Amino acid sequence: MIMLLKPWREVAVPHEDVLRGTFQQSEFAADLTRVHNGTATDEYRDPKLFYARTYITEGMRLLLDSIVRRLCGIGGEPVVQLQTAFGGGKTHTLLAVYHLAKGEVPLHELHGVGPIVDAVGVVEVPKARVVVLDGNQLSPNQPQMRDGQPVRTMWGELAWQLGTWAAYERIRKSDESGTSPGKGVLSALLEEHAPCVILMDELVAYLRQFEEGRQYTGGTFESNLSFIQALTEAVKAVPNAMVLASLPESELELGGPRAQLTLDSLEKIFGRVQALWKPVGTEEAFEIVRRRLFSAIADERAMEETCQAYMQMYLQHAGEFPPETQESRYLERLRASYPIHPAVFDALYNVWSSMDKFQRTRGVLRLMAKAIHKLWADGNASPMIQPADLPIDFADVRNDLLYYLPQGWDPVVERDVDGPRSETARLDRDTRFGAVQAARRVARTIFLNTAPVNSGLKLPKKIAPDSSKTADSIPQNHRDSFPTHVFASSLVAENPCVTPARSLSFMR
Repeated sequence: MIMLLKPWREVAVPHEDVLRGTFQQSEFAADLTRVHNGTATDEYRDPKLFYARTYITEGMRLLLDSIVRRLCGIGGEPVVQLQTAFGGGKTHTLLAVYHLAKGEVPLHELHGVGPIVDAVGVVEVPKARVVVLDGNQLSPNQPQMRDGQPVRTMWGELAWQLGTWAAYERIRKSDESGTSPGKGVLSALLEEHAPCVILMDELVAYLRQFEEGRQYTGGTFESNLSFIQALTEAVKAVPNAMVLASLPESELELGGPRAQLTLDSLEKIFGRVQALWKPVGTEEAFEIVRRRLFSAIADERAMEETCQAYMQMYLQHAGEFPPETQESRYLERLRASYPIHPAVFDALYNVWSSMDKFQRTRGVLRLMAKAIHKLWADGNASPMIQPADLPIDFADVRNDLLYYLPQGWDPVVERDVDGPRSETARLDRDTRFGAVQAARRVARTIFLNTAPVNSGLKLPKKIAPDSSKTADSIPQNHRDSFPTHVFASSLVAENPCVTPARSLSFMR
């Protein structure tokens, strides 16, 4: 039955940049300042295009609801801290707020925003002044030049973006001396230019450059912290003003002990008045990735037939599949992730995201864009894109995965997992295996689910006839001599998230 289903490539159409293989990591890493300056690519700069490719998660919906209420002066949080793991969508969320607050396009024309506005019960949302304070664009000792005049500090930049030189004059002395203006001055400034939204991105990246006790043109470490504290207090007094700040969560993103000290100081400030943003859930990631990589589902009926066929197979072979595939909600997971199988997301989000360098949604987007490009070019005809379909022999995909792993994995992958000279390729030349690429498909699945260190998957206790031998007791240089099918069957027995080898052949 599976063989009669339409290939995913005839049902789901990737975006042009994915098909051409012209996407870049910088395309996925949204840049708030470039959008603010009007120099970003259309998909980020144009509000309609941005929202068309944006899936509004539950956390983002709640945040946008709060923004609408705040701009209308009927509630909402005055200060919100966005803190998730590396690549978890902080800047993308700031951009969603940016476009909503600017109001350059009627909000009901932005995909998914209309129902949020309607739920608040307002007819119109006032356009806001939006200030962008990007720590990667600011320098402690290099003022921003505005109309040929220097603006030295964050508070100077805040005032200038709110109301150019007239607003700047209110705090000129504080900017020139590098001393923070008080809460009263900031409250008056915000009230005069409300409704307004202040977006603060990469604060740690900026403040970690200030050495304690040293004076810079941008002030001191202490004066900058005083400003941020005064700002979070001032914004509470203005009903239609708010602050959103992104803070890193992972040590990789911090960049050293000085950054950790900075983060600790900022968390103490924001912790007094902030509301935390709810991060993206794994289930929500399905739609985020699908909307960014695929332009449309061209045949809804074919998609439904495929999902139903997978579900029927899982129920008919219940003993060979993980328990979660027997639940009715698994059908919804198949629909939500199509044309990518949920097992791919489970491996990437639950296994690979445990590695410090893996950037969660951003990392998944980058990897899957490369994989889909290759699968499309090669004419892959699977009903869904499964772990066994990932073209690990393709250099771009292999290198992307190996980047997160310790050194020494490259020859292992090339020899034992996937490649023209691999042992799996030799096995697949046997007519019993080659018709379904059995060896390579099993090896790819095992690799995707077990390669990362500290993945939480148990290595097979018995990968050899001698039951006294365990994976840990076998010397590293001898492990690759054990047959793949023995390792696979043992892995399946102890890790239900790994699809059994027999089942993979059904899913060709």
